[in-house]
Amino acid sequence: MTPEDFRQYGHQLIDLIADYRQSVAERPVMAQVEPGYLKAALPSEAPQQGEPFEAILADVDKLLMPGLSHWQHPNFYGYFPSNGTLSSVLGDFLSTGLGVLGLSWQSSPALSELEETTLDWLRQLLGLSAQWSGVIQDTASTSTLVALICARERATDYALVRGGLQAQAKPLVVYVSAHAHSSVDKAALLAGFGRQNIRLIPTDEHFAMRPEALQAAIEQDLAAGNQPCAVVATTGTTATTALDPLAAIGAITQAHKLWLHVDSAMAGSAMILPECRWMWDGIELADSVVVNAHKWLGVAFDCSIYYVRDPQHLIRVMSTNPSYLQSAVDGQVKNLRDWGIPLGRRFRALKLWFMLRSEGVEALQQRLRRDLDNARWLAEQIEAAPHWQLLAPVQLQTLCIRHCPPGLEGEALDAHTRAWADRLNGSGHAYVTPATLEGRWMVRVSVGALPTERAHVEQLWARLQTIVNG
Repeated sequence: MTPEDFRQYGHQLIDLIADYRQSVAERPVMAQVEPGYLKAALPSEAPQQGEPFEAILADVDKLLMPGLSHWQHPNFYGYFPSNGTLSSVLGDFLSTGLGVLGLSWQSSPALSELEETTLDWLRQLLGLSAQWSGVIQDTASTSTLVALICARERATDYALVRGGLQAQAKPLVVYVSAHAHSSVDKAALLAGFGRQNIRLIPTDEHFAMRPEALQAAIEQDLAAGNQPCAVVATTGTTATTALDPLAAIGAITQAHKLWLHVDSAMAGSAMILPECRWMWDGIELADSVVVNAHKWLGVAFDCSIYYVRDPQHLIRVMSTNPSYLQSAVDGQVKNLRDWGIPLGRRFRALKLWFMLRSEGVEALQQRLRRDLDNARWLAEQIEAAPHWQLLAPVQLQTLCIRHCPPGLEGEALDAHTRAWADRLNGSGHAYVTPATLEGRWMVRVSVGALPTERAHVEQLWARLQTIVNG
């Protein structure tokens, strides 16, 4: 493809994306296809000769679009918002088009310095002190893995340069909420802690970690000859958006000199609203925190922001310094290869920079406040309606709900819940996420897609009241 071909088809592709965003509300939210539909429609081997680009774009519409569940749909209430503002999409497009890599500052100086600058802008918007420094990772899973590796090395006085975990006399222990995201367990396993050294801390009636239970678990491990290493607290758990009490947990981790990592992948975006920062009371006691800018905030996936209070420790753990990447300015600059697992990185800061400059802070705040108001409105309707239950506090934009017809309980109620959720999703009118809470099925309604307005939430409530009756 020549630059002129690229210009021609690039315009067509931008038109396709713009048309898609304008008309996405007309599509069924959930893909209406069966497993294997696409594999059956595609050739079994790659083409030997190039095909016209028009044919490729035609197959995007004919083959791919029917197999998409539309996360940018105004009636998408599943999982968590994963918004891609069009301004950030253009930044991502430019990043890919420029094709530069960040191996070191010298390999692309603007890449490194724009990431440093935009993350400091975001740090200020989130209300974090100047003690914090940030780096863009791909996802919260990677950020949590990096945090637990750093915790492991601090607890062992850098065992990685000696015999590693195999040479440690005492097992290292990680403490997490029973409602922590599955990626936390995965990170602990990949960091070498072992499943038997992960402690699930009980939660209170609001599904938040109980500090006294954490303290008791630490004391029990110390008495058993184990070595407590790290605590992962969550602001905005996956199932219920519960808020672990950071100040109380932080006091415990400080007393025992444990690493405190805060998983705020979803809820962290809310900290651009001063009225929500009470949720982060105690954040300055943490060692690291992750905020997924590619969720509710609106940066196109992937853009997970990992902040640390001791960047020199992170660099010591993650640093590689081969001769072919060394330069005369290394002592004056931030080499992002030393801030995470991969050596190279895309120009991800472009999409954050484009969005912050194009949208502006006030518009971002207005959108998040709109979503919070819409979630509260729906919560009020559910609380006032007979046979409907709100199962957890609505502190952000996610509701946990259940419809409970008289006389229906246990497994029969579970079957009813899953059936009406499947009917709703299968209808294509809206997308919600069934999940379990305390062993029983419920439905999560996560408000926050870019185009979702009050009218859409009102339509959802009307559909919910109809769909539960079969």
